[in-house]
Amino acid sequence: MHSDDEPVGRILSRRQALTALGLAGAGLTVLGSAGVAHASTHAATTENAPAVAINCVAKPEMTEGPYFVDEGLNRSDIRIDTSDGSMVDGTKLTINLDVLQITDGVCRPLPAAVVDIWHCDAYGVYSDEAANDSVGKTFLRGYQVSNAAGRVRFVTVLPGWYRGRTIHFHIKIRTTGTDGNPYEFTSQLYFTEEFQLAYLATDPYAAKGARDTTNETDGIYGDIGDQMLLRPHKQRTGWVAGFCIGLDLSDAAVGADDGMGPGGPPGPPPSDAPTPSPSPSASETTSA
Repeated sequence: MHSDDEPVGRILSRRQALTALGLAGAGLTVLGSAGVAHASTHAATTENAPAVAINCVAKPEMTEGPYFVDEGLNRSDIRIDTSDGSMVDGTKLTINLDVLQITDGVCRPLPAAVVDIWHCDAYGVYSDEAANDSVGKTFLRGYQVSNAAGRVRFVTVLPGWYRGRTIHFHIKIRTTGTDGNPYEFTSQLYFTEEFQLAYLATDPYAAKGARDTTNETDGIYGDIGDQMLLRPHKQRTGWVAGFCIGLDLSDAAVGADDGMGPGGPPGPPPSDAPTPSPSPSASETTSA
């Protein structure tokens, strides 16, 4: 079992948050819940950062896990391994993330937030990890700074799977809270079961065989992962997905480590991570 096993801060589902506020069944903005961020399926679309009158739904933080490396790579396309210029195998995925700030129940685009993303490759391997025999590699890691519309875009590949976890991405958003202190939100993004099964049956993913963990049996996904689902749609030779995360920057409980450090105590890495197969050169394109 991979030890992405301790949640960061307090986790509330949307139903729990509404119940706690006496708003169950109401389509109202949820604010003030300790240790949660907020998100909506709607995003701001202009560069002038107007207020967005939407229903912001509480979203859970999730563990950072043991594989975060602050590489300092400011880039949109994270498929390239900067150590040798090679490009990872896999089907192209573009992720558009919109970062919003919630103030007085209204969401506005949040510029200048640092957004990191990292995940394993098509074979279940993380870069720059001794446990994965990938020290010095930098594939599938990077950050972007949100623009005036709160938007960041990452070009990556669909991840593979490894023992003990459902397929997932890690994200971290760093900015400044209303109290002037650093504010950090960490969570994970997932796919539906149907989407996972469909692309895992294609190359290069199919060669690894059937995954051992589904969303339902994953200990981190639990009963809250469905709030962090990406729903990609086909675009040319790859896929594109959007997701919107609003942050209550007055909530100091977001990012609290509960005395355990970010993500809780690290544990053993996946024991079945294979040696990465040779990747095509950076001039070659990924599989469709």
